[in-house]
Amino acid sequence: MLIRKSRLRATWRQNCSFHHRARDASNSEGFICNEVWGFTQGVGDMPQWQVLRDHAFTQGLADAQIDRLAGMVRQVAFEDNEVVLEDRIRSTSFFLLLTGSVVVELRTPQFAMRVQALGPGSVFGWSALLDDHETLFQVRARERSTALQIEGAILKAHCMADPALGAELFHRILRVVAGRVKATEICFAEMCGVKVY
Repeated sequence: MLIRKSRLRATWRQNCSFHHRARDASNSEGFICNEVWGFTQGVGDMPQWQVLRDHAFTQGLADAQIDRLAGMVRQVAFEDNEVVLEDRIRSTSFFLLLTGSVVVELRTPQFAMRVQALGPGSVFGWSALLDDHETLFQVRARERSTALQIEGAILKAHCMADPALGAELFHRILRVVAGRVKATEICFAEMCGVKVY
């Protein structure tokens, strides 16, 4: 069983690396990495704690903290072009992306502007940890994707009950928020014809 887990982890990293290279080489929004999607079955066979331990967002957490998180998560799947989070609606779930990719968009009645594309190892839905906070951006699947979903209220309650876990997760989430702000700044700068280095 240990050999199988090791092989699954190695295959996951290899396929995620291939996914990013192929995505960079393709201009098609509908591009699908069949190898990554096929590996979804392997991820589904792995215990939740194993998937969490290997995920970029939760990597490095203590075993006890991983065990606590593993009891909260469930794996979900999104179809190509499916809207996962709607803007101007209160988010209730936090997601850790496993396979595929999603796009963070600023939507208007006339068009939707891409702010940031997210791949395996990324997270979204952090506003679910805030009280009465509506999402500013829409999140839409760019292809068939899988993620771990955690109810925001449950995660927040555990963070409040376990200050060490809460401090670690909120520190990591703060880096995510900073990255989203930076992506938004770059997006608007490019719209105004300002070069960003």
